[in-house]
Amino acid sequence: MELLKILSSSLVLIAGFVGFATFGIPLVIPELPPVEEKITGAMTKDQYVAMGDKIFHGKGTCTLCHSPVGGRAPLLEAVGSRALERIKDPRYKGKAKTSEEYIRESMLEPSTYVVAGFGKPGTNDTVSPMPQIDKGAIGLNPVEIGAVISYLQSIAGVDVTVALPTGEAAPAAGASAEPAKVVPAKTLAEAVKKFECLTCHAIPGVPDGGDLGPPLTVLKAEAGKRKKGLSAEQYIQESIISPNAFIAKGFEPDVMPGDFAERITVAELNVIINGLLGKEAGKEGGK
Repeated sequence: MELLKILSSSLVLIAGFVGFATFGIPLVIPELPPVEEKITGAMTKDQYVAMGDKIFHGKGTCTLCHSPVGGRAPLLEAVGSRALERIKDPRYKGKAKTSEEYIRESMLEPSTYVVAGFGKPGTNDTVSPMPQIDKGAIGLNPVEIGAVISYLQSIAGVDVTVALPTGEAAPAAGASAEPAKVVPAKTLAEAVKKFECLTCHAIPGVPDGGDLGPPLTVLKAEAGKRKKGLSAEQYIQESIISPNAFIAKGFEPDVMPGDFAERITVAELNVIINGLLGKEAGKEGGK
């Protein structure tokens, strides 16, 4: 009888674990990746500014850093009116002569001018942590970049000087004419690129990571010690699905997007967890 009780309890625990792994984490097919903004025919200035607004708050992921939360990057509401002032700063290293040129240069070559206090640590504000927005996961095309500049000029209350586009937007480098298929990430490198983790985090084995968020290179050694009662795997899972549940020292809450449970599959979550812990998929508990 005692043996039956033990077996019954074990079966209940196993069933509970399987149920949580299967249903506890939302298994949602990721939404389509942001598509390029395309235009046909002529566009009005207001339409171009509206396109820039949409990109700024969406595909461009600008508000991830340029927001009042956390103070991770300078606010951009007045960049259009401050551009000429910054061009005259002795620290400025670029070639821009106008507001439009300065904003474009800041997007394509972020380190030509770094606002005081917002440079990479240890660089004396000479190197910007901002990624180049026409490359990598963001990959804005020239028309999209122009739209964002128009939006930033508009909210600063200065003249919108960007030439209006006509015809279809030029595709970004390497972009296909057909919408990209949603392909689940199968490696850590694929996953961090798909979910734009490199914008804020240093990732083990993946170059060009950011330092706006906690470095993830230390998780293999520290994840299991961060939060009492959670294993390393559980801690990383919670940090992705519920990022405000535990805030690393020196960082602010409400910065990391809280919608990953709606965008990531269980398989991709496991890929990230195993990758950050230095485990190969299917080994060391990574099945």
